[in-house]
Amino acid sequence: MTEGTETHSGRVLVVEDEMMISMLLEDMLGELGYETVGPASRLESALDMARDADVQAAILDVNLHGRPTWPVAEILRERGIPFMFATGYGAEGLAERYRSAPVLSKPFLRDELGRAMSSAIAAQSR
Repeated sequence: MTEGTETHSGRVLVVEDEMMISMLLEDMLGELGYETVGPASRLESALDMARDADVQAAILDVNLHGRPTWPVAEILRERGIPFMFATGYGAEGLAERYRSAPVLSKPFLRDELGRAMSSAIAAQSR
């Protein structure tokens, strides 16, 4: 752990279709004190997990095998679960209605992930 890095706890849904990025997220989240749920690499499983999983937050890739994850974000929003998008496209790659969601730009470092998680959770609690 790097000096000044906070640790947290909670369960985080990971929606990502690239196995290496999923593994990286799982490792980083674990180092930050979070438990990973998933990863969901297909839209159908992501939708099921978004509906049913007991999670405190979620990280969504913008596309799963070319299919946008907007329906997953909508379920999470309805459930009051904070989420962020992980993307190489930046906020410009998001649908207009999700441009206010936190964005984690790929590639990212653990500390950036930690700050983005804290920001997403804090924004939801307001």
